[in-house]
Amino acid sequence: MIRILKDKRLISVLAGLIIFAVGSAYGVHLLSSGKSELSLLKEQRKEMFLLKGDYLAGRHRVDAVENKKSLSGSQGVAQAVDEVFLSIGLKDKLKTLKSTGKREVTEGFEEDADLYVEKVTMNEMVNIFYKIQSAPMILSVKRVTVKKAFDNHELLNISLGISFLKTK
Repeated sequence: MIRILKDKRLISVLAGLIIFAVGSAYGVHLLSSGKSELSLLKEQRKEMFLLKGDYLAGRHRVDAVENKKSLSGSQGVAQAVDEVFLSIGLKDKLKTLKSTGKREVTEGFEEDADLYVEKVTMNEMVNIFYKIQSAPMILSVKRVTVKKAFDNHELLNISLGISFLKTK
């Protein structure tokens, strides 16, 4: 009977060791998979952090355009161009403003115009482009041709193709 008890103790000790070994192996496996999952999640976090910056930058640009849409009080391209040139004091240098068409787009109506500006300095030209870019309406430059003036080679004649977007 003692021998059976010793065998039962031996069997229970061995069973306990086997259960401990299996449990330890399972724990090591869980820890290992947890570490690999953690490293994968850290990589995803880095990618998302980079995407967050791109998203916020894009969102800022979209908001700027949306604000321009809501601030636009101009009825057409002629009025928008007049506002831009009056704000920088170059209305007298704008020689021609010709509307070249209006078409419907998904966001509203897009109206194009051709402008001809005579005898401006390089600084005035930069101011014109800056005002077009920062205007409280959606104006975009489609094409530009810059030539020197005949009578004074330091002055420039500019031909512009402008597009104005008016929301519905």
